[in-house]
Amino acid sequence: MDRRHVLALLAAGASPPLWADADPAALWQRLGEGGHVLLMRHAATHPGIGDPPGFVLTECKTQRNLSEAGRKDARRIGEAFRSRKIPVGEVLSSRWCRCLDTARLAFGRVEPAPMLDSMFQDGEASQREKLAQVLARAGAYAGKDNLVLVTHDVNIRALVSEYVAQGEIVVARPAGGRLAKLGVLRAHA
Repeated sequence: MDRRHVLALLAAGASPPLWADADPAALWQRLGEGGHVLLMRHAATHPGIGDPPGFVLTECKTQRNLSEAGRKDARRIGEAFRSRKIPVGEVLSSRWCRCLDTARLAFGRVEPAPMLDSMFQDGEASQREKLAQVLARAGAYAGKDNLVLVTHDVNIRALVSEYVAQGEIVVARPAGGRLAKLGVLRAHA
């Protein structure tokens, strides 16, 4: 999809479809075969970085949440998976409301997983512990479907050294105690 087409979609208020930075058909085909770990960044939020002062993990009203565009994007992502018949197994998420909502809107279900909570303000020891837990869980994954992990940009960068925009997905495979990136499903050009 070229830049003009994406801009026309955005101007019309539509969300561009997901596309892959690798060969799109091959990446979707691989997902159809299952056995992958999907690192998904939450969908679009209201503008800002981090959360407002007074943030409380158990109270969504105190957090930076999905925007209406983000809610639409999460539904669109789920539809892209369903229309391609991509097998989705467990859907684990950070306990931040924007991640939980993304997972529910896209896949219809979610299990909160503290190991996926934002590392934005964590100390080094806490960051290492979360990364070790995610890598252990992903490394042990042997399902015939795909494991979805909905989390935050900082976590994804720490796991696979990849920056992804809101609503984008890194497709990876467990590889000897780490995650090997196969491609990224991008939301825009």
